Amino acid sequence: MHSRGDVSLTPAQVPSYFRWESDDACLQIRIASQFMQTVARETIATDPDCLELRLEFQTRDPQLEAIGMMLLAELKQESVGGRLYIESLSNLLAVHLLRQYAAPKSRLIVYESGLSERQILQVVDYIDAHLNQDIKLADLAALLGISESHLSHRFKRAIGMTPHQYLLQQRIERAKQLLKHSDRSIIDIAFLCGFNSHSHLSKQFRQLTGITPKAYRAN
Repeated sequence: MHSRGDVSLTPAQVPSYFRWESDDACLQIRIASQFMQTVARETIATDPDCLELRLEFQTRDPQLEAIGMMLLAELKQESVGGRLYIESLSNLLAVHLLRQYAAPKSRLIVYESGLSERQILQVVDYIDAHLNQDIKLADLAALLGISESHLSHRFKRAIGMTPHQYLLQQRIERAKQLLKHSDRSIIDIAFLCGFNSHSHLSKQFRQLTGITPKAYRAN
């Protein structure tokens, strides 16, 4: 579950998959690979063919967030010098990405694609139906008839997060629904969502949302 200020980066040629349980809003910025290559050559004197951006999920980057919001604000209004300002912000964004998130290209073998849509739905539906249980990577791999390492790599390549990250996200989302729409105790909600204690739920809930379950219910 994304919260305000979360930033996710998906490099070119990496497929992504997102699912919303309710209405939400986010800012999506797409940057042409050719533009990134030009900036790399001109500003950091680096051969872009030797670099690639890292895949990031729900990281925090106040500077990147600020640049994105300035771009959004400028695009919403027509002002003098707007085009020049947008170009300047775009260059600033590209340089920041290259400085903070670029890494030498991996020489590891990379699969050409992630999981098929049918396989993704199989895993997602299984997780949704067994959130209160101890779901192991081996269970998900067996569901598709592939190895655990292949599942982990392909799942992340397909939707931008590991099976564990997705499972945790869905457990927190289920907990949020129960906190808002039921009068169950927080310890009961913890067990219903697959957490082994009140403190376990509170720790993971705070990490993903920034507040405790009790505070979320009170809002």
